[in-house]
Amino acid sequence: MKNTIVMILLLIANSINAQKKSEFSGSWTLVSVENTNTDGTKNLPYDVNPRGFLFFDEKGNYSVQIYKDKRSKIISGDKNKCTPEENAAIVQGSNSHFGEYEIDEKNKTITFTIKTASFPNWEGTIQKRSYTFINNELKYSVTNTTQGGKSVIAEVVWKKL
Repeated sequence: MKNTIVMILLLIANSINAQKKSEFSGSWTLVSVENTNTDGTKNLPYDVNPRGFLFFDEKGNYSVQIYKDKRSKIISGDKNKCTPEENAAIVQGSNSHFGEYEIDEKNKTITFTIKTASFPNWEGTIQKRSYTFINNELKYSVTNTTQGGKSVIAEVVWKKL
């Protein structure tokens, strides 16, 4: 009898977790990325109309790509022959990573286990992001940013496709 009750409770817990993942599952388009610095100033690291794609699957995998809307072409036409300035613009104008995710509905957090990232310092890290999810819009805060240890908080907003 106890085993049956435990099994039923586990099935209910798995069902709730799967339902929450299904709310997140699918494709998302980037709306905005806004950084807030410690002095309260704000900036848009990917400009006013950034481009981006976020994908969550029901198995717990995710992928994120973020780009500045306007990026200059590489003059040589060969990414292996970029000038130092062109390389800097590419790196500073994009961010991507993929791996696995978990949703904690009670604490309103998404935990990303980052397998691979365009910013190599993030590879192998586990990062929690507090979130809100309202009317097919997902907002989360990034406190472990790519800003070289500066205390910057990035608010990232996505809209479900």
